[in-house]
Amino acid sequence: MVLATSTATSGVNVRLEQGDCLGLLRAEAPSSVDLVYADPPFNTGRVLSARAGAFADRFASITAYLDFLAPRIEACHCVLRESGSILVHCDWRTSHRVRCLLDDIFGAERFVNHLVWAYGLGGSSPRTFARKHDDILFYAKSDAYYFDVPRVPATSRRMAGLMKKATDVLDVPAINNLAHERTGYPTQKPIALLSLLVEACCPSGGTVLDPCCGSGTTLVAALQSGRRAIGFDKNPQAIAIAQRRCGLAPQATMNHGTVGPRRRQTSSSHLTRSLHC
Repeated sequence: MVLATSTATSGVNVRLEQGDCLGLLRAEAPSSVDLVYADPPFNTGRVLSARAGAFADRFASITAYLDFLAPRIEACHCVLRESGSILVHCDWRTSHRVRCLLDDIFGAERFVNHLVWAYGLGGSSPRTFARKHDDILFYAKSDAYYFDVPRVPATSRRMAGLMKKATDVLDVPAINNLAHERTGYPTQKPIALLSLLVEACCPSGGTVLDPCCGSGTTLVAALQSGRRAIGFDKNPQAIAIAQRRCGLAPQATMNHGTVGPRRRQTSSSHLTRSLHC
């Protein structure tokens, strides 16, 4: 099912499509996207549920998980411009395997950074160091990739009140329960994190694609910073939230489930796995 409408936010186009991202990515024009930010399932082995949505995040094995992820990353590689790059968000369960997968698809020489998002929240265990970060793997399609060094507030007394270049450890708080931006969708990421990444890795006026867009944070960050945004998700709950956040009103159901103008379409089988952000 695809919802169809066409709109623009502050003159910048945004498009949302409901469906499995594999077929939707393959329907995109090659070399048309400046940045892919992908926050695929983490293979937690659980059903992740919150007030505004839920999805199954479990695979039969790590092999099944990688078999799911590989063709989608290959499709992401195809849609990127030569100056484009990809950010894959994962965690301790799979980051080591996902990095090897990215080496195979993009080439080990295209690795740029292993970013650490340090968020501080979460539980602890008497048997391990407390896990308080996610991993974001940054790969470029070529040596000509776009990058604008982000600057963040300095924390030292000597540089109080000044800005400094961001390091590969991103200290951005997770969304707390009372935050205005909180949508109630599981795994929602903070707008501050996505704004930093989008502005650093996509040129102004460029196109950002999130193949597992969930509640639409990547799309909001792109629109707020003057970029074009494309988002895919199979979960209708996620699409509804993203539509609302991007200022898109749901329209009549048509053949393919698109919100916003579409470039081209190809037929594809729809898988049953839920995607998220």
